[in-house]
Amino acid sequence: MTWASIDLNADLGEGFGRWRLTDDEELLSVVTSANVACGFHAGDAATMRRVCERAAERGVRIGAQVSYRDLAGFGRRAMDVPTAELAAEVAYQIGALEVFARAAGAGVAYVKPHGALYNRVVHDSEQAAAVVDGVLLADAGLPVLGLPGSRLLEAAEKAGLPVVTEAFADRAYTDEGTLVPRDTDGAVITEADAVVERSLGIARFGAVTAHGGRRIDVRARSLCLHGDTPGAVELARQVRGRLETAGVRVEAFA
Repeated sequence: MTWASIDLNADLGEGFGRWRLTDDEELLSVVTSANVACGFHAGDAATMRRVCERAAERGVRIGAQVSYRDLAGFGRRAMDVPTAELAAEVAYQIGALEVFARAAGAGVAYVKPHGALYNRVVHDSEQAAAVVDGVLLADAGLPVLGLPGSRLLEAAEKAGLPVVTEAFADRAYTDEGTLVPRDTDGAVITEADAVVERSLGIARFGAVTAHGGRRIDVRARSLCLHGDTPGAVELARQVRGRLETAGVRVEAFA
């Protein structure tokens, strides 16, 4: 199915100390959901607090972007973490963000894995189950955001958690509907017109052209725009503007 409305999410709070990667202030004026780094791949206490405060002020939903414990690799390195440990670390990250979200007058509205963990739980049932166990430890009612057909959403649904399908306008897809690895040429799409048109195709028709040229189904309730993509703010504005011009409502799913 296609949607009369779609959520726009972006990865925010991806800095540490004096270092900032994402333009949180400007992106929060465009997106409807914020995937906030919880300190394991990026982010720190002060950053989480600041982003939660700004998101709450603007009515943007706050999501916990959980990851492997990998600050040096930005959460994008493959890791083998025992399931019980991973579940505890997922719950820990959600709990940390919840403190700041509540202090801002809001709360954590959903959970989304980041980087290597996101890709791992597409096909790894054990790691997916561990993430779900961590979500259940933190809050048994939190929606889980992930790739359609992934083991993560399968496990979340089985556990009774709400699930939300997600698509990427600025990432290339394989013919099987998974993301092309970042070390492959063309994996990240930065050309503005292409990203905008892909966004419209996903929102209106539930389809996108894969890396190999094949048209594939991508049924998604939320559309991700990476905050660390060059020109992310202007790109996000163009995407939102084009969607609204085409009659697609841009609104949060949670």
